[in-house]
Amino acid sequence: MTALQNKPSRVKKKVRLALTASAAAVLLVLMVLGAKWLRGTEGVQDFLIQYTGHSALPAGAPVGLPPWLGWQHFLNGFFLLLIVRTGWQVRTTTRPGAYWTRNNKGLIKTKGAPKKISLDLWFHLSLDALWVLNGIVFMVLLFVTNQWMRIVPTSWDIVPNAASAMLQYASFNWPLESGWVNYNALQVLAYFLTVFVAAPLALISGLRMSPAWPKNTVWLNKAFPIEAARALHLPVMLYFVAFVAVHVTLVLTTGALHNLNHMYAGRNDGSWLGAGIFAGSLAVMVAAWFMARPLFLRPIASLTGKVSR
Repeated sequence: MTALQNKPSRVKKKVRLALTASAAAVLLVLMVLGAKWLRGTEGVQDFLIQYTGHSALPAGAPVGLPPWLGWQHFLNGFFLLLIVRTGWQVRTTTRPGAYWTRNNKGLIKTKGAPKKISLDLWFHLSLDALWVLNGIVFMVLLFVTNQWMRIVPTSWDIVPNAASAMLQYASFNWPLESGWVNYNALQVLAYFLTVFVAAPLALISGLRMSPAWPKNTVWLNKAFPIEAARALHLPVMLYFVAFVAVHVTLVLTTGALHNLNHMYAGRNDGSWLGAGIFAGSLAVMVAAWFMARPLFLRPIASLTGKVSR
């Protein structure tokens, strides 16, 4: 009986998914046609001449990408992939395969007994901590090397230039790429939003839902209710997924070899070095994805606590 009841439900989900995909495809076609029509109008043509899609950088802005951004690209991608995977597991798994209880005799000691959490949540929180640590290193290097000038808007003309870049992307007549020297305005806003808005929101909302949050601080809990954190955390995760999907698509379709050399090899040429490093990083990510399961996590988690079923 249960199987028969579930079958209509699965059919409805498939129909709903098909309708959603069809509606998205229609909207995409309409957007492209609308953008192409706009580009043919005289006023928009004048607008595109005045605002090319690139906002000028501040004086003294660095040219090129330093080598440290290469391993930062890898680490951010690596942690983000596993954070999204484990976060989704925590959200959807009803019967965890294993649990972890922190050892209360180490550096971190509490008066009360440590709370038992799922092994998935332990891995998710551990990855979060490593991602935050890596983010701190990234922020320090970003400002020490003045690379912040490349991803922080410093002029209001970033807004019309971003609109120009968006129109060029939408009409499939994409803006000229010069990422080694200066990102287009839409890229600048996307990077700024990701680094300085989405990442902090993911951190604070995740911290609010974690066992590390001070539960007895009434005023703090009232100022930031856990319901607000839950409502915020998933959309931020979906934003990161969408950002990565668009980012990878544009990297591979706007001069893949040059872009991958910029990102991973710190050089501005068309060699295959960056692509080779990128391929190696993908292999590491795929291996980590398949190894992120209790069989491999238990021995590591046992170093800092007790693993049980």
